Amino acid sequence: MLGTGIEELTEEFFRSPTLGFGIPLALVGAVFLSLGAQFQSQGVTKVEARLGDGARAGLSPRQLMHLLGRPSWVLGTVMLGLAILFQLTSLGFAPLIVVQPIGVVALVITAILNARISRIRLDRKAITAIGMSVGGVAVFVIVAATFAVEKRINEQQLLTVLGILAVVTAAFGVLFARYRRRAGAMFYIVGAGILFGFVATLAKVIISRISSGDFDVLTVIGLVALLASAALGSYFVQTAYSVGSPDLVIAGLTVIDPLVAVLIGVLVLGEAVFIPLPAALLCGVAGVVAIIGVVRLAKHHPQTHR
Repeated sequence: MLGTGIEELTEEFFRSPTLGFGIPLALVGAVFLSLGAQFQSQGVTKVEARLGDGARAGLSPRQLMHLLGRPSWVLGTVMLGLAILFQLTSLGFAPLIVVQPIGVVALVITAILNARISRIRLDRKAITAIGMSVGGVAVFVIVAATFAVEKRINEQQLLTVLGILAVVTAAFGVLFARYRRRAGAMFYIVGAGILFGFVATLAKVIISRISSGDFDVLTVIGLVALLASAALGSYFVQTAYSVGSPDLVIAGLTVIDPLVAVLIGVLVLGEAVFIPLPAALLCGVAGVVAIIGVVRLAKHHPQTHR
């Protein structure tokens, strides 16, 4: 099954003359994602050391305001913006099946870069965890994209996505209010990954509706939900930097984000109606391996705050 996906990638490479532009653009986006995470993490760490109370209760409004005055955090934010720009642009030259796995390269770059800057040594368990995350996501995306079909998204499907997002957001709000003083990096990383998975889905839905002329009240509601989810997810990311390492944060985002987006596409948008059972089982196993890799990285990373 994986061999079939790789053969399709090879055929697509030689068939599409623009693919040679899409791959470098996606790689540049991955580099900017890695650098942006590193610089943002440095800014958050400095603000947390200066203004934090050690309670791990989430960044306060005062801390968030001070982040705007940290050059490293501002530079990291600009780089993350460039990463998004390059990623979206690359999709105009290459199919999703090629571009999406390349984003996982950011995890490897971030791990190496952070280890050098922080002067830490990743042990074999941490390196194995990174390999599980990268390999699991790559297999999951290749197999899923091989059989996925593009379908027009109707109003009922958009309402379903918005309803699930409302429940998820409310659940994380309650958990944050009750357990924020005990929450570790994984809570914020999982929350951010799930929220950004919905952001990617809503972005796809909104672009599809606008391009087909369906710019109505429901589309506006979807856009508002997208912005709200992106804002809350970004807050969780910044808080995760204060209690975890940047490569752990990137690992969570590059694994959980695409898994959530694909699951929504499968269960709600009907994009996997033609996927055979063996491929579906392989996707499930690959997804579990990737998630286990993130959990193991959180457990064994030398910078993880417990």
